[in-house]
Amino acid sequence: MDMHIENLGNVCRISIDGELNIYSAAQAKDDLVAALTKCEEIEMNLAHVNEIDAAGLQLLALVKQETSARNVPVQFVMHSQAVLEMLDLCNLVGVFGDPVVLPSAQN
Repeated sequence: MDMHIENLGNVCRISIDGELNIYSAAQAKDDLVAALTKCEEIEMNLAHVNEIDAAGLQLLALVKQETSARNVPVQFVMHSQAVLEMLDLCNLVGVFGDPVVLPSAQN
């Protein structure tokens, strides 16, 4: 998993590439918590998350919880198919409260 953090004024754009799973969650947690302290607003791009498990989902929930506690707006954007499937499987699309763009059905 690779994480890219781009500071644009008071907005941090964070993109995650690769797996967001039990093997990468501990390192990602440390990086994300450090980024949360430096940002007034966060946008997390999940377009390139190709695998997510319960640990990855917990990490996204932690980001929501920490940003809420700090009054920092956070938005998850560009959900990958893997992320959409996990949110749907756990019935958490509405809990995260972000606009989710569902892909059109392909034949």
